[in-house]
Amino acid sequence: MPVPPLPGSAYLPPDEPTALAWRDRLASGEVSAREVTAHFLQRIEERNPALGAFLLATPETALREAAEADERFARSGPAGMLHGMPLAHKDLADVAGIPTTLGTAALTPYVPAQDGPLPAVLRRAGAISLGKTQVPEFGLSSYSENLVGPPARNPLDPSRSPGGSSGGSAAAVAAGMLPFAPGTDGGGSVRIPAAATGLVGLKPNRGRVPSGGGQNDLGQFVVAGPLARTAADAALLLDAMVAGPNHHATSAAPVDGSFLAAALRAEGRFRIGVSTVSPFSSRLDITLDPEATSALEAGVRDLAAAGHDVVDADLSYDERYPDAFRTVWTASLATLELPRGGEARLTPLTAAVRRRALRRSAADLVSAIDILRRFEEDTIRAYSAYDMILTPALGMTPRPLGWYQANEPGAGAGDEDALGMEDYARQCRYSPYTSMVNVCGLPAITVPTLKTETGLSMGIQLIGRPGAEAQLLSVAAQLEK
Repeated sequence: MPVPPLPGSAYLPPDEPTALAWRDRLASGEVSAREVTAHFLQRIEERNPALGAFLLATPETALREAAEADERFARSGPAGMLHGMPLAHKDLADVAGIPTTLGTAALTPYVPAQDGPLPAVLRRAGAISLGKTQVPEFGLSSYSENLVGPPARNPLDPSRSPGGSSGGSAAAVAAGMLPFAPGTDGGGSVRIPAAATGLVGLKPNRGRVPSGGGQNDLGQFVVAGPLARTAADAALLLDAMVAGPNHHATSAAPVDGSFLAAALRAEGRFRIGVSTVSPFSSRLDITLDPEATSALEAGVRDLAAAGHDVVDADLSYDERYPDAFRTVWTASLATLELPRGGEARLTPLTAAVRRRALRRSAADLVSAIDILRRFEEDTIRAYSAYDMILTPALGMTPRPLGWYQANEPGAGAGDEDALGMEDYARQCRYSPYTSMVNVCGLPAITVPTLKTETGLSMGIQLIGRPGAEAQLLSVAAQLEK
């Protein structure tokens, strides 16, 4: 069944098909891969100039691959669960023959000879990539503005950011340029833009998506997850994402059945603990916008109406968390090799945190990792008193473009470290509930619950027990009803 248009969206008609509906039409032969690909490419051509969601569209490559998919379909039917489905990849992922910029002007773009792990898995599932979407530099921030191309803009209000680091992908889905899209989430990079644009965003459990990280970065923070308009659409994409080869010794336990089946059943009643305590509160003044509070209250009402036991959760966090997370999150920048003059082409945020990373000792890094591993164990133990934890998705309404780079009061224009760290602090205040989930490796989902008076979308975050993505998708589907 079609879903309603996004709150305040000028881009999606009331009868906009879901990704699941497109999948079924393609699988039955009602429409061809070329027809669907051309349909979404036309939307990109019409809508992207105003939104900056795509850094690079690849129509010639996409149409060629769609024609090949149609030829295979004529011989033997649909090849893969995503036969002919259009999507796009963040410009942090390698797609064979397509330039990768990593969102930075400090390095020369390169053209990979083969797909990275996640694009390869989705290609084998039958999906067709329409291009590369806008990201922050190296995927570092919760907004998608860089020195490579125009900023990604929020389709609900183009003067505001769709978030990051999967901001371009979220903007593309929210504006109907894609039916769904994969993202990656190392501190909220799927959930933040989903919440800002009125989408469902799922961060899977660590190790759930073999080709999407979760065990490759230093802190084991990053994992690939879906951005979609419905829980079922997110589940469909997740089913394809987990189907790749697994070369990790530690993985999330296999799900009983498919994630799509769980979302369509929408079963289960759970004990859900509500908390607005943030682990960043020991360093920053975390104050919720009224809209964030209203969205949380709406989520509590909707969950209770669906039959869940929603109770206050008495939670607390290690006050050392903010410093430890920042240390580990930015550690990889210390090994970044730049060409002559590259330092001057970094964004102020990247340059500031890189300078700090270079000044840290190995002992500082080891200490921070140890703090986060203890944080993971303590937090999962505290959460285990509940089936799920409920928090606001965001602390504030989506931020205006350029908001993060505004001067810190009292800092001179030349005080680059102060400006960069104020940028980082603003990100933590905007999304104070997401990074802790990555540190713990838990699954979490964001769901829209409120349309503001100005047409923006606000929502909630549900954090599940280890390996409980199917339960999260089920509850998200219940809220949609």
